[in-house]
Amino acid sequence: MNKYILVLTTVPNKEVGQNITKNLLKERLAACVTISAACESHYWWQEEISQEPEYILFIKTRNTLFMDLKEKILKLHPYEVPEIIALPILHGHSKYLDWIDKETKGKRKE
Repeated sequence: MNKYILVLTTVPNKEVGQNITKNLLKERLAACVTISAACESHYWWQEEISQEPEYILFIKTRNTLFMDLKEKILKLHPYEVPEIIALPILHGHSKYLDWIDKETKGKRKE
């Protein structure tokens, strides 16, 4: 199992992204969240192809925090079926990965 993950979710606007980001960081479920510039998503929804502007959140965290992080996103997200996917971080700069450990829940000296 990979210790670190990159979680992706899309949001309808920057304000929603900032709210989710603030909550994830406040609860130490993520060490860092990057909010993309506006992008365009094309997808199937309710038997039709849809096209909407969105923002992507790139959430850096530990694998052991995924379930809590997912639950928090589901509470705050306006979509009926939000994208919440985790990708393993196979390799990384050791000082950055140590920083993820230091800044996330369960590893901090409170």
